[in-house]
Amino acid sequence: MASLADRAFVKMNGLGNEILVLDLRVDPVEVTPQAARALARPGVLPFDQAMLLYPPHREDTAAFVKILNSDGSESAACGNGTRCIAALESARTGAPHTLFESAAGLLDCVVEANGLVRVDMGPPRLGWADIPLARDVGDTSACDIPGYEFLGPASFVSMGNPHAVFFVPDADATDVERLGAELEHNALFPERANISFAQMLTRDHILLHVWERGAGRTRACGTAACATAVAAARTGRAGRLSKVTLPGGDLTIAWRESDGHVLMTGPVAHEFSGRLTPQMLAEAP
Repeated sequence: MASLADRAFVKMNGLGNEILVLDLRVDPVEVTPQAARALARPGVLPFDQAMLLYPPHREDTAAFVKILNSDGSESAACGNGTRCIAALESARTGAPHTLFESAAGLLDCVVEANGLVRVDMGPPRLGWADIPLARDVGDTSACDIPGYEFLGPASFVSMGNPHAVFFVPDADATDVERLGAELEHNALFPERANISFAQMLTRDHILLHVWERGAGRTRACGTAACATAVAAARTGRAGRLSKVTLPGGDLTIAWRESDGHVLMTGPVAHEFSGRLTPQMLAEAP
């Protein structure tokens, strides 16, 4: 972990989803799960996701993005984190448009004139093997999970990472911590899953609470907002344009009919910048 010492970092958030950005394009080094867990400790640099920028593989992209959760596990997608790095890159280059590479595919980002950031998250993956699930459940838009039938059927969606969405009568009253922690590790999810509890306030407005795989309860999760909007449209609860309200604020999600891509628009906030120290990277006693 010593190779990370004195590296510059930026601490940001997207609707309260805590994001750590490390630009490693000039002198790439590996950020190990151990290093991620050390940095995420309370009192150090607590984050939900770390966005690691590496040299691009293609000439038309700004960087290849690797994403680590606070427990050191890797994620293929993070919508709020992508908005954060898009805002940083736009400020660096002066251009509103940026294209990133990621394990989930290309991420096309635009900083709008009002300061909001729009990210093309690509098409949702809806087949059971692509999500992935441990078995063929038939209709992935509505399926009961044994032992959790009281929540109603779940809708399964991948936005580069697996999601299970439950539509509940009162999202604020749902025991997100207990149910999320249990369901994240359910045998149905071989790669674990993000667990969302959604309440339809109106046909185009969704209230959402999220338990995020590898990070726990979060104030906002961009991919969960995308997955929930898709699930609402698939089950006839909503059209293809929704406002999703999370504890941290609102995202606008559009499931574009022409190509099936999901567009997420929302704000970002810069908290502070600095440099990593050996003390930050030291293992907890």
